[in-house]
Amino acid sequence: MPSKNEQFSAGNIATMRAIIIGAGRGIRLMPMTANGPKCFAEIRGRRILDWILAALQGGGVDDICFVGGYRIDDVRRHYPHFTFRHNADWPNNNILASLMYAEDLMDRPFITTYSDILYTPEIVRALASSQDDIALGVDTDWRTHYAPRTQHPPHDAEKLILRDGRVLRVHRGIPYEEASGEFIGVAKFSTDGARQLREHYHRRRREFAGKPFREAQVFEKSYLIHLFQDMIEAGIAFGHADTHGRYREIDTQEDLHLAERGWEG
Repeated sequence: MPSKNEQFSAGNIATMRAIIIGAGRGIRLMPMTANGPKCFAEIRGRRILDWILAALQGGGVDDICFVGGYRIDDVRRHYPHFTFRHNADWPNNNILASLMYAEDLMDRPFITTYSDILYTPEIVRALASSQDDIALGVDTDWRTHYAPRTQHPPHDAEKLILRDGRVLRVHRGIPYEEASGEFIGVAKFSTDGARQLREHYHRRRREFAGKPFREAQVFEKSYLIHLFQDMIEAGIAFGHADTHGRYREIDTQEDLHLAERGWEG
Protein backbone atom coordinates (compact mmCIF):
# COMPACT_ATOMS: atom_id res chain seq x y z
CA MET A 1 0.00 0.00 0.00
CA PRO A 2 1.59 3.32 -1.06
CA SER A 3 2.07 5.97 1.57
CA LYS A 4 0.09 9.19 1.31
CA ASN A 5 3.16 11.03 0.04
CA GLU A 6 3.80 8.40 -2.63
CA GLN A 7 0.15 8.41 -3.62
CA PHE A 8 0.19 12.12 -4.38
CA SER A 9 3.63 12.51 -5.91
CA ALA A 10 3.73 14.13 -9.34
CA GLY A 11 4.31 10.73 -10.91
CA ASN A 12 0.92 9.52 -9.69
CA ILE A 13 -1.23 12.49 -10.72
CA ALA A 14 -2.67 10.38 -13.56
CA THR A 15 -4.58 8.33 -10.96
CA MET A 16 -6.64 11.38 -10.06
CA ARG A 17 -10.04 12.14 -11.54
CA ALA A 18 -11.91 15.43 -11.86
CA ILE A 19 -15.51 16.11 -10.84
CA ILE A 20 -16.94 19.17 -12.58
CA ILE A 21 -20.00 20.69 -10.89
CA GLY A 22 -22.27 22.12 -13.58
CA ALA A 23 -25.91 21.53 -12.70
CA GLY A 24 -27.15 25.11 -12.26
CA ARG A 25 -28.65 27.39 -14.90
CA GLY A 26 -26.65 30.58 -14.46
CA ILE A 27 -29.51 33.06 -14.34
CA ARG A 28 -27.18 36.07 -14.26
CA LEU A 29 -25.79 35.10 -17.67
CA MET A 30 -29.23 35.20 -19.30
CA PRO A 31 -30.11 35.35 -22.15
CA MET A 32 -26.95 33.39 -23.01
CA THR A 33 -28.03 30.45 -20.84
CA ALA A 34 -31.57 30.30 -22.24
CA ASN A 35 -30.53 27.68 -24.79
CA GLY A 36 -27.44 26.12 -23.29
CA PRO A 37 -25.63 25.37 -20.03
CA LYS A 38 -23.61 28.12 -18.38
CA CYS A 39 -20.31 26.37 -19.08
CA PHE A 40 -20.99 26.68 -22.83
CA ALA A 41 -20.60 30.49 -22.66
CA GLU A 42 -17.60 31.45 -24.76
CA ILE A 43 -14.49 33.42 -23.85
CA ARG A 44 -12.36 34.38 -26.83
CA GLY A 45 -14.11 31.83 -29.03
CA ARG A 46 -13.76 28.95 -26.58
CA ARG A 47 -16.32 27.54 -24.17
CA ILE A 48 -15.63 27.95 -20.46
CA LEU A 49 -15.84 24.16 -20.23
CA ASP A 50 -13.08 23.80 -22.82
CA TRP A 51 -10.85 26.21 -20.91
CA ILE A 52 -11.43 24.05 -17.81
CA LEU A 53 -10.63 20.83 -19.68
CA ALA A 54 -7.41 22.36 -21.02
CA ALA A 55 -6.37 23.34 -17.48
CA LEU A 56 -7.22 19.91 -16.06
CA GLN A 57 -5.53 17.99 -18.85
CA GLY A 58 -2.54 20.33 -18.83
CA GLY A 59 -2.28 19.54 -15.12
CA GLY A 60 -2.32 15.81 -15.80
CA VAL A 61 -5.98 15.06 -15.01
CA ASP A 62 -8.09 13.63 -17.83
CA ASP A 63 -10.59 11.27 -16.17
CA ILE A 64 -13.61 13.58 -16.16
CA CYS A 65 -16.97 13.30 -14.42
CA PHE A 66 -19.55 16.00 -15.11
CA VAL A 67 -22.38 16.53 -12.64
CA GLY A 68 -25.10 18.11 -14.73
CA GLY A 69 -28.67 19.22 -14.31
CA TYR A 70 -29.90 22.08 -16.48
CA ARG A 71 -29.51 21.02 -20.14
CA ILE A 72 -27.32 18.06 -19.25
CA ASP A 73 -28.13 16.44 -22.61
CA ASP A 74 -26.27 19.26 -24.38
CA VAL A 75 -23.14 18.34 -22.46
CA ARG A 76 -23.69 14.61 -23.07
CA ARG A 77 -23.96 15.23 -26.82
CA HIS A 78 -20.82 17.34 -27.10
CA TYR A 79 -18.66 15.47 -24.56
CA PRO A 80 -19.63 11.78 -24.82
CA HIS A 81 -16.31 10.68 -23.30
CA PHE A 82 -17.24 12.15 -19.90
CA THR A 83 -18.68 10.11 -17.06
CA PHE A 84 -21.99 11.73 -16.07
CA ARG A 85 -23.98 12.06 -12.90
CA HIS A 86 -27.41 13.70 -13.12
CA ASN A 87 -28.65 16.12 -10.47
CA ALA A 88 -32.28 16.09 -11.57
CA ASP A 89 -33.29 18.16 -8.52
CA TRP A 90 -30.94 21.02 -9.39
CA PRO A 91 -33.58 23.81 -9.02
CA ASN A 92 -34.00 22.84 -5.35
CA ASN A 93 -30.41 22.30 -4.26
CA ASN A 94 -26.96 23.83 -4.70
CA ILE A 95 -23.27 23.18 -5.34
CA LEU A 96 -22.62 20.95 -2.32
CA ALA A 97 -25.52 18.62 -3.09
CA SER A 98 -24.44 18.51 -6.75
CA LEU A 99 -20.95 17.37 -5.84
CA MET A 100 -22.34 14.54 -3.75
CA TYR A 101 -24.17 13.09 -6.75
CA ALA A 102 -20.71 11.84 -7.71
CA GLU A 103 -20.04 10.35 -4.28
CA ASP A 104 -19.60 6.88 -5.77
CA LEU A 105 -16.59 8.17 -7.72
CA MET A 106 -14.78 9.45 -4.63
CA ASP A 107 -13.04 6.13 -4.15
CA ARG A 108 -9.72 7.60 -5.23
CA PRO A 109 -8.09 11.05 -5.24
CA PHE A 110 -10.05 13.70 -7.09
CA ILE A 111 -10.14 17.36 -7.95
CA THR A 112 -13.49 19.10 -7.94
CA THR A 113 -14.13 22.29 -9.85
CA TYR A 114 -16.92 24.75 -10.46
CA SER A 115 -17.91 24.91 -14.14
CA ASP A 116 -18.02 28.71 -14.51
CA ILE A 117 -14.39 29.61 -13.84
CA LEU A 118 -11.11 30.04 -15.71
CA TYR A 119 -7.80 28.87 -14.30
CA THR A 120 -4.54 27.33 -15.47
CA PRO A 121 -2.74 23.95 -15.48
CA GLU A 122 -0.26 25.27 -12.91
CA ILE A 123 -2.83 25.42 -10.11
CA VAL A 124 -4.12 21.96 -11.07
CA ARG A 125 -0.61 20.53 -10.82
CA ALA A 126 -0.01 22.28 -7.50
CA LEU A 127 -3.21 20.90 -6.03
CA ALA A 128 -2.80 17.41 -7.46
CA SER A 129 0.73 17.08 -6.08
CA SER A 130 -0.15 18.55 -2.68
CA GLN A 131 0.53 16.20 0.20
CA ASP A 132 -2.44 17.58 2.13
CA ASP A 133 -5.50 15.33 2.25
CA ILE A 134 -7.65 18.36 1.43
CA ALA A 135 -6.31 21.44 -0.36
CA LEU A 136 -8.14 24.48 -1.73
CA GLY A 137 -7.09 26.54 -4.74
CA VAL A 138 -6.64 30.17 -3.71
CA ASP A 139 -6.21 33.39 -5.69
CA THR A 140 -3.91 35.63 -3.67
CA ASP A 141 -4.48 38.54 -6.09
CA TRP A 142 -8.24 38.46 -5.65
CA ARG A 143 -8.60 42.20 -5.02
CA THR A 144 -7.32 42.97 -8.53
CA HIS A 145 -9.88 40.54 -9.92
CA TYR A 146 -12.71 42.27 -8.09
CA ALA A 147 -11.73 45.88 -8.75
CA PRO A 148 -13.66 46.22 -12.06
CA ARG A 149 -16.56 43.91 -11.11
CA THR A 150 -19.45 46.25 -10.40
CA GLN A 151 -22.07 43.46 -10.54
CA HIS A 152 -20.25 41.03 -8.20
CA PRO A 153 -18.81 43.02 -5.27
CA PRO A 154 -16.07 41.76 -2.91
CA HIS A 155 -18.51 41.00 -0.10
CA ASP A 156 -19.77 38.12 -2.27
CA ALA A 157 -16.29 36.58 -2.67
CA GLU A 158 -15.57 33.20 -1.06
CA LYS A 159 -12.71 34.67 0.97
CA LEU A 160 -10.16 32.85 3.11
CA ILE A 161 -7.75 33.47 5.95
CA LEU A 162 -4.51 31.48 5.60
CA ARG A 163 -1.69 30.87 8.04
CA ASP A 164 1.33 28.56 7.96
CA GLY A 165 0.06 26.55 5.02
CA ARG A 166 -3.40 26.02 6.50
CA VAL A 167 -6.85 27.45 5.81
CA LEU A 168 -8.07 28.93 9.08
CA ARG A 169 -11.37 30.22 7.76
CA VAL A 170 -13.37 30.32 4.53
CA HIS A 171 -16.37 32.62 4.60
CA ARG A 172 -17.95 35.39 2.55
CA GLY A 173 -18.17 37.50 5.71
CA ILE A 174 -14.40 37.81 6.19
CA PRO A 175 -13.57 41.55 6.11
CA TYR A 176 -11.97 42.74 2.88
CA GLU A 177 -8.81 43.91 4.65
CA GLU A 178 -8.31 40.61 6.49
CA ALA A 179 -8.71 38.18 3.59
CA SER A 180 -5.62 36.31 2.41
CA GLY A 181 -7.28 35.32 -0.85
CA GLU A 182 -10.36 33.91 -2.53
CA PHE A 183 -11.30 30.25 -2.96
CA ILE A 184 -11.33 29.77 -6.73
CA GLY A 185 -13.73 26.82 -6.76
CA VAL A 186 -11.07 24.15 -7.34
CA ALA A 187 -10.17 21.72 -4.55
CA LYS A 188 -8.19 18.50 -4.14
CA PHE A 189 -9.13 15.50 -2.00
CA SER A 190 -6.99 12.47 -1.29
CA THR A 191 -8.75 9.17 -0.74
CA ASP A 192 -8.73 9.89 2.99
CA GLY A 193 -9.79 13.48 2.41
CA ALA A 194 -12.72 12.26 0.33
CA ARG A 195 -13.70 9.91 3.15
CA GLN A 196 -13.69 12.83 5.60
CA LEU A 197 -15.79 14.90 3.18
CA ARG A 198 -18.38 12.15 2.75
CA GLU A 199 -18.59 11.34 6.44
CA HIS A 200 -18.96 14.98 7.46
CA TYR A 201 -21.54 15.63 4.75
CA HIS A 202 -23.74 12.72 5.80
CA ARG A 203 -23.39 13.56 9.47
CA ARG A 204 -24.60 17.09 8.83
CA ARG A 205 -27.31 15.99 6.41
CA ARG A 206 -28.79 13.67 9.02
CA GLU A 207 -28.83 16.56 11.46
CA PHE A 208 -29.87 19.44 9.18
CA ALA A 209 -31.84 18.04 6.22
CA GLY A 210 -34.67 20.48 5.51
CA LYS A 211 -33.33 22.88 8.15
CA PRO A 212 -31.08 25.97 8.07
CA PHE A 213 -27.38 25.15 7.93
CA ARG A 214 -24.86 27.89 8.57
CA GLU A 215 -25.68 30.69 6.08
CA ALA A 216 -27.94 28.52 3.89
CA GLN A 217 -31.71 28.72 4.34
CA VAL A 218 -31.82 24.92 4.23
CA PHE A 219 -29.06 22.32 4.17
CA GLU A 220 -29.88 21.33 0.60
CA LYS A 221 -29.05 24.87 -0.58
CA SER A 222 -25.58 24.88 1.00
CA TYR A 223 -22.47 25.96 -0.84
CA LEU A 224 -19.24 23.97 -0.65
CA ILE A 225 -17.68 26.59 1.59
CA HIS A 226 -20.41 26.09 4.19
CA LEU A 227 -19.36 22.47 4.67
CA PHE A 228 -15.66 23.33 4.38
CA GLN A 229 -15.86 25.83 7.22
CA ASP A 230 -17.88 23.39 9.30
CA MET A 231 -15.16 20.77 8.75
CA ILE A 232 -12.42 23.25 9.70
CA GLU A 233 -14.24 24.06 12.93
CA ALA A 234 -14.43 20.32 13.61
CA GLY A 235 -10.64 20.14 13.46
CA ILE A 236 -10.14 18.80 9.93
CA ALA A 237 -7.02 20.25 8.30
CA PHE A 238 -7.31 22.13 5.01
CA GLY A 239 -4.18 23.04 3.06
CA HIS A 240 -4.01 25.27 0.01
CA ALA A 241 -2.23 25.89 -3.29
CA ASP A 242 -2.05 29.42 -4.64
CA THR A 243 -2.32 31.26 -7.90
CA HIS A 244 -1.62 34.99 -8.18
CA GLY A 245 -4.29 36.42 -10.45
CA ARG A 246 -4.50 33.59 -12.98
CA TYR A 247 -8.16 32.96 -12.29
CA ARG A 248 -11.49 34.43 -13.34
CA GLU A 249 -15.06 33.75 -12.31
CA ILE A 250 -17.72 34.13 -15.01
CA ASP A 251 -20.95 34.96 -13.26
CA THR A 252 -22.36 37.92 -15.20
CA GLN A 253 -22.28 39.47 -18.66
CA GLU A 254 -19.80 41.97 -17.24
CA ASP A 255 -17.50 39.10 -16.25
CA LEU A 256 -17.67 37.78 -19.81
CA HIS A 257 -16.62 41.13 -21.23
CA LEU A 258 -13.81 41.51 -18.70
CA ALA A 259 -12.48 38.03 -19.48
CA GLU A 260 -12.65 38.71 -23.22
CA ARG A 261 -10.31 41.64 -22.71
CA GLY A 262 -8.06 40.32 -19.97
CA TRP A 263 -7.88 36.52 -19.81
CA GLU A 264 -4.73 34.99 -21.28
CA GLY A 265 -5.05 31.41 -20.08
